[in-house]
Amino acid sequence: MRRDSDSVDVDEPLAVDVSPASHDASGEGVPTRDLTGLAPAARPARRWTPRRVVVTPAALDHPHGRRVVDRVEALGTEVERLRANRLTGVRGETERETYARAKATLAIVVSPPSRRALQPIAPSADWRVDLAEGCPAHCQYCYLAGSLSGPPVTRVYADLDDILAGLAAYAGRGTVTSRSAARAGEGTTFEASCYTDPLALEHLTGSWRRAVEHFAAWDAPVQLRWTTKYADVDTFVGVPHGGRTRVRFSVNAAPVSERLEGGTATVADRLAALRRLALAGYPVGLTIAPIMPVPDWRRHYGALLDRVASAVGGLAGLDLTAELITHRFTPGSKEVLLGWYPRTRLEMDEESRRRKYGRFGAVKYVYPRETMTELRTWFERELAARVPACRLLYWT
Repeated sequence: MRRDSDSVDVDEPLAVDVSPASHDASGEGVPTRDLTGLAPAARPARRWTPRRVVVTPAALDHPHGRRVVDRVEALGTEVERLRANRLTGVRGETERETYARAKATLAIVVSPPSRRALQPIAPSADWRVDLAEGCPAHCQYCYLAGSLSGPPVTRVYADLDDILAGLAAYAGRGTVTSRSAARAGEGTTFEASCYTDPLALEHLTGSWRRAVEHFAAWDAPVQLRWTTKYADVDTFVGVPHGGRTRVRFSVNAAPVSERLEGGTATVADRLAALRRLALAGYPVGLTIAPIMPVPDWRRHYGALLDRVASAVGGLAGLDLTAELITHRFTPGSKEVLLGWYPRTRLEMDEESRRRKYGRFGAVKYVYPRETMTELRTWFERELAARVPACRLLYWT
């Protein structure tokens, strides 16, 4: 019989919340391990096909859980019915084997209570709502690296209908957009991509399409928000959305996107997908992140903004926003990332950074003030000049 340490409790959250009000993973107080060499090589984006899909008994009590099972089985993947919420067979003889098995596994579960009580997620949105946790991409700067607890098995939540029904209690209560004069037009905003990438999982779950439809039918000043590094938007074109879902595409300069974002869609494909959704009437957005002062950064980021301008050219009624986020890391996330990607070119030199402390004392390393000022001044000027239709939401 397997020991308890040989199994994974898939009802437990994948990511540890160190600070409920923070969007940055702190990594502090989270055990880290030597994961050298575990990350696979970067590869072109494709629809993720998990090698193993499991479902807990409680998940099958929910209509959406059964819908996800049906979708996965229709794609030709067998779904294993668990007898409890303990998943065995994930931990291997080595960390490398454990990581590989976990990243290839999808678990259909019921959301834990900690995920049902929504938390603020400034500066992006009023509230964070989780429909899943886990991501098949391999971004070498992953800001969640220091907060993951246990093998990174992707969880999708079967109680989606209950999650969406519970959002009404939060309408009008936020502090980021609900009470902001500059962003009041967005209404109460709900961020649904904090711990996952929706387009990486949508073909398996259908969760975000149902969320789009829910917000479209919600007669209130509210908005659903999510961001992605993928481009598979076919199932969202033609869906009634009522203008209440803003889809943002995470983009970056070529030296960053081409070297550090394994398994994702190309920036060209992401911008083409942004245009498709804008043509379908969706509010859309850019998440330019993480911004890095790479060599000749002005030229590279200028080329990115020119590509954006070309992608949105000629669009009538365009509603486009931008969120500008600079690179930062923590001691915990650095240790994990260097284990996953021992040959990474990602700069994480504490001596060249400024220490910044969160409200709970967690430390993170950001660029020096002079660098931040230079970057911000350039981006605000060039974004306004090259993409004048774009509305800047925040810089951080």
